[in-house]
Amino acid sequence: MKVSEIVEKLSLKVYSGGKGLDREVSGGYISDLLSDVMGNAQEGQIWITLQVHQNVMAIASLKDLAAVILVNNLEPMENMALHSEEENIPVLGTSLPTFEFAGKLYQILTT
Repeated sequence: MKVSEIVEKLSLKVYSGGKGLDREVSGGYISDLLSDVMGNAQEGQIWITLQVHQNVMAIASLKDLAAVILVNNLEPMENMALHSEEENIPVLGTSLPTFEFAGKLYQILTT
């Protein structure tokens, strides 16, 4: 499934990195600890987080993640959005809390 399909199905807001909406998604990873994501996230996954700074994009790029999703109506800091545009890795947003969003994402990725 492509990032763009997930955006549509889950009514996500696209903050930045729109050129990467055609990326294929292989799964999801949830963590707010950068070192955890660096050590355990897999290429093509969507990262669900509360973190809104540019270091998130450095890790997302290093791991070649499909997208980053911010929960709880959080918005990316300007430097995060700029880095997202440079790397073509979408930063998306939802008003849902992490647990609820993760369940919805799991449902559409496994059906």
